[in-house]
Amino acid sequence: MAHKFINEIIAGETINDIYLVKEPILRSTTKGDLYIAMYICDRSGQLNCRMWQATESAYNQLPKPGFIHIQGRSELYQNNLQVVINHFTIVDTDKVCLDDFLARTDKDTGKMFEEIKKILAGIKNQQLKTLIGEFLADNDLMEKFRNAPAAIKLHHNYLGGLLEHTNNMLKVATAILPLYPKVQADLVLAGIFLHDIGKTEELSYDIAFAYTDSGQLIGHITKSFLMIYQKAESLAAKGTPVDKMIMDSLGHIILSHHGQYEFGSPKLPATAEAFMVNYIDDLDAKIGQVTIATENETGDSDWTAWQNALQTRLYRKRIE
Repeated sequence: MAHKFINEIIAGETINDIYLVKEPILRSTTKGDLYIAMYICDRSGQLNCRMWQATESAYNQLPKPGFIHIQGRSELYQNNLQVVINHFTIVDTDKVCLDDFLARTDKDTGKMFEEIKKILAGIKNQQLKTLIGEFLADNDLMEKFRNAPAAIKLHHNYLGGLLEHTNNMLKVATAILPLYPKVQADLVLAGIFLHDIGKTEELSYDIAFAYTDSGQLIGHITKSFLMIYQKAESLAAKGTPVDKMIMDSLGHIILSHHGQYEFGSPKLPATAEAFMVNYIDDLDAKIGQVTIATENETGDSDWTAWQNALQTRLYRKRIE
């Protein structure tokens, strides 16, 4: 039987299929009855899910994350679609088709990677070009770079998402850099390519998108910064050092690209190049969030459900 994808579910349906379960939490109602709140997911999206009259034993059985066969029903609650589980059984990973559950970019990853390399080939500063070359020559790292998601939830959260996000940013930069001739283009392009390189170590994506232990403890910003300095040290050992001012300027772009302390940025942007990378990053991330939210909304309303990350509902109706 064909898999019933999340974005195909409508209210009032009987649900009898396999889904990836994420972030189960055991809670209690105001009357003290236990229930489990969780998400069920596949490559098309995710839905809030509830299991009422639950037990600690049932909660402890749930994989975190993993696959379960669900028997239940879909319903609208406060105008939002959710699934209520009556019964579940654990499903081994080797019994499912992972392509149904791990979302993947619909763009050609080989083509995107070639586009990235072509843009980076335009870097004129020889030291930056050599440093970028160290990354491009690291085949294992570039394999991860081509496959990793850019995030777990917020934007480009699918296989190849990091590559797509980076490619988008580089294309935006090449379009607007001619308008700002005082901005150092080589630093912007190198900073964009490397700003999220640490996500290759921060995120895992074997059966679900999750943080590695190292990712939780250190985070991608610090990891990206450290990876750049490790490559620079390798070059220095070969007799090709990178100037300290270049490393400081590039490192500053990495450490400030989230733009604000409350968004996890260790530093605030203090150069034109850092501001440009921050705003291009935020632009592509926000448009990615909006696109996914409006396309994956399962109801027929002109408005999406509340988007907590964006602090708004989104208008879906188009003028066409």
